[in-house]
Amino acid sequence: MNAYQDEAVVLRTWPVQEADLIVSLFTRTQGRIRGVAKAAAKSRRRFGGALEPMTWVSASYVEKPKQDLVRLDSCEVLASPLSDPVDYPRAAALAFYAEVLEEALPDHDPNEPAFRLLLAVLNHTRTGQICMPVSYFSLWITRLLGWMPSVTQCVVCGEAFGGEAAWFHAEEDGLVCARHKRAASRMLSAESLLLARRIFQSPIAALAHEVWTASRGADLRRFVFQALERHLERRLRSAVALAGGCC
Repeated sequence: MNAYQDEAVVLRTWPVQEADLIVSLFTRTQGRIRGVAKAAAKSRRRFGGALEPMTWVSASYVEKPKQDLVRLDSCEVLASPLSDPVDYPRAAALAFYAEVLEEALPDHDPNEPAFRLLLAVLNHTRTGQICMPVSYFSLWITRLLGWMPSVTQCVVCGEAFGGEAAWFHAEEDGLVCARHKRAASRMLSAESLLLARRIFQSPIAALAHEVWTASRGADLRRFVFQALERHLERRLRSAVALAGGCC
């Protein structure tokens, strides 16, 4: 039996039995884990509002040999998404982070860069300011998972895009130049290609004070959402909500 005290972000919960909850946590040192929070629906002393999705907590839990679920004993809130107003776009963005991490991260596989990325985007995901952190998270988590194609050159001929647009297709990985685009391909503008390179070269704080309308980088987000869904082999419901007008 091993006891842990670890930083974590709550991804989602499921009710089980009368008052227990199964909790999915993305921890800093152990990666994604799942545990049982006994009587969590009744005990305000141990958990309070700490099990709301996207809450950053200090979690105490016990791992027993040959058991898939840990025993979650308590959580102390370090930062809560409910401390700021939550409108529909912000709720959709928070749900997007949770859904991607829940579906993409393997169990018990530490990923410190992804954990730091999540904390950074949560700090910048505020009402009326979701397009930038959603764009930043989408590109970086796709790269950290090893699924991000080059944004500088055509995957067919290797020619650099320079100041030209690129093209992508729903059934293929990567970006291609105009000469190698297929029918029904979508365009990724030169401006969005430049934006992608800036995101990979800059901390999120460097982009936070710029004007981010819903149209800025919309084609870039569409491209990355498509890449994530292709590798996960499923639709991301939260991405549909974001692409439907939130961001």
